[in-house]
Amino acid sequence: MVLGMSLATFTMVHVIISVIGIVSGIIVMFAMLGSHRLSGLTVIFLLSTVLTSATGFLFPFTQLLPSHMIGIISLVLLAIACIALYAMRLAGPWRWIYVVTALVSLYLNVFVLVIQSFLKIPVLHALAPSVPPSEPPFAVIQGLVLLFFVIVLVGASRRFRPAASLA
Repeated sequence: MVLGMSLATFTMVHVIISVIGIVSGIIVMFAMLGSHRLSGLTVIFLLSTVLTSATGFLFPFTQLLPSHMIGIISLVLLAIACIALYAMRLAGPWRWIYVVTALVSLYLNVFVLVIQSFLKIPVLHALAPSVPPSEPPFAVIQGLVLLFFVIVLVGASRRFRPAASLA
């Protein structure tokens, strides 16, 4: 039991929160490319991504795993993103700091999604059966995801300049 839920129920809640974070984050990411700040969706993205990382620590474990390290890194990045957005109001260098920290947090969530997809989806697992996945199809997909995020991150860092009144 985790938070009064069976492990299966808790896992489903964690996955739903993760999907909300990824979908809202992708929408926020593309809005950044158009120099738009979607205030409500940004709150949903940041909050659900924080919850995704935080709830990951509630699963039973006996040793520190790579997933925990990703969660710690993500939580630090999200804290910086929230400071940049809400405390510093994207002033000066805080604009690009927000873009980088928010989008790297989103990337880490997608990175874990790809790993979990290769572990849980039979067709993908057949392409990369090791645990954790390490075969070429997995590496190619993770490489493409990384390349996509690097391109978008550079573009968003250059283009995202929302009006000061929106911050």
